Amino acid sequence: MTQMTTGRFLLRPFTAADAPAFAEAVRESMASLGLWMNWGHAAYSEDEALSWFAYCDAARANGSAHEFGIFLDDGETLAGGAGLNQFNTVNGFCNLGYWVRASQQRQGAALAAVHALARYAFEEWKLSRVEIVIADGNLPSIAVARKAGAVHECLARKRLQLRGRAVDAHMFSLVSALD
Repeated sequence: MTQMTTGRFLLRPFTAADAPAFAEAVRESMASLGLWMNWGHAAYSEDEALSWFAYCDAARANGSAHEFGIFLDDGETLAGGAGLNQFNTVNGFCNLGYWVRASQQRQGAALAAVHALARYAFEEWKLSRVEIVIADGNLPSIAVARKAGAVHECLARKRLQLRGRAVDAHMFSLVSALD
């Protein structure tokens, strides 16, 4: 099982024991998360968390995504989630996404996750590029991407689907120094 320690945070795969904390984190964070993540809703349940964890395990096993919980360094306190997905192996890039629960925002969890996951993509998966695609208006996520050193490439028209509607999104990239 891949785990990454970065500063005061630990990224690790979710386990069934994390379902109550995950569901609570989603419900607690609807004022921010609900605006930007299609899957978030005010009645998010432990069963939905367990379904997500099962998907994460299957995706990790087949190599299509590598999703992690962001935990404080105690390994138990859930700060949020982050992952690599949408792998394009022909062209050597993937997407990186992240979210942080309301009570843990502005404490470095997202930034730590971006650094750790980009390093993982470049060193372990030998990718050349990591993309971070953020809906226009999501200023906290844009700030994290900028602080992580990602380059803003464009505002792509109708790049994401958000609540059944195509929305513009900022395209940021990190590139490997290993090439």
